[in-house]
Amino acid sequence: MIDVVLFLCVLAGATWLVTDGTTKLGYNWQWYRVPRYIFTSENGRFTAGPLLEGLKVTLEITAASFFFAFTIGLITALCRLSSSVLARMVSRGYLELVRNTPLLVQLFFIYFVLSPIFDMSRFFSAVLALSLFEGAYASEIFRAGIVSIPKGQWEASYSLGLSGWDSYRWIVLPQAVRRVLPPLTSQAVSLVKDSALVSTIAVYDLTMRGQEIIAETYLAFELWFTIAAIYLTITVALSSAVAVIEKRMKVAA
Repeated sequence: MIDVVLFLCVLAGATWLVTDGTTKLGYNWQWYRVPRYIFTSENGRFTAGPLLEGLKVTLEITAASFFFAFTIGLITALCRLSSSVLARMVSRGYLELVRNTPLLVQLFFIYFVLSPIFDMSRFFSAVLALSLFEGAYASEIFRAGIVSIPKGQWEASYSLGLSGWDSYRWIVLPQAVRRVLPPLTSQAVSLVKDSALVSTIAVYDLTMRGQEIIAETYLAFELWFTIAAIYLTITVALSSAVAVIEKRMKVAA
């Protein structure tokens, strides 16, 4: 109960600061103009507005990047832990290159350099950049989860006659997934927020649609707060869904 009261107090304080600041700037709030850019309804017919259309693109990019990032992360983690010197060197080089350069630079490099060579679309360039960037961080999460499994589990799997792949598949990874689910959720939330950068290469996602509307209407505060609320809704829903899955996994265990 105390936490709820404190949260409401902080929210009220933030609202007051924003309102007071914009009032002193002489800003005229026009929230009534925002709903039409989210959706319209005429004669019972629902029509998605530009923000919802942009949200659809954002979700498509996020879903595709989510799948490829975690796939790349798992493969890279397995390469880091393999006995192959070449696999360890390549995976290490990939990690150092991606983690020590900004995502925006990687996005520009893929779009302006690689995209013309391989004839990639803006959408695919955005997915590739996000997948490689988030995959590097996901790989370390997977590796930490795998390394945290006691050696006794490996010895037990070998005593049962399981190969290295079967040990990963049936013994190690199922246990590791339970341990890495919370940090992977944080990485997924970061992926949702980082997807806003694809607007810099003219992908008409939620952020790009917002910028387009602001340029036409000058509803800067209203639109950015609305966009922030949409992103917040997505990330909170994602975190809540994973929390439910994690709870069920603990009960099943």
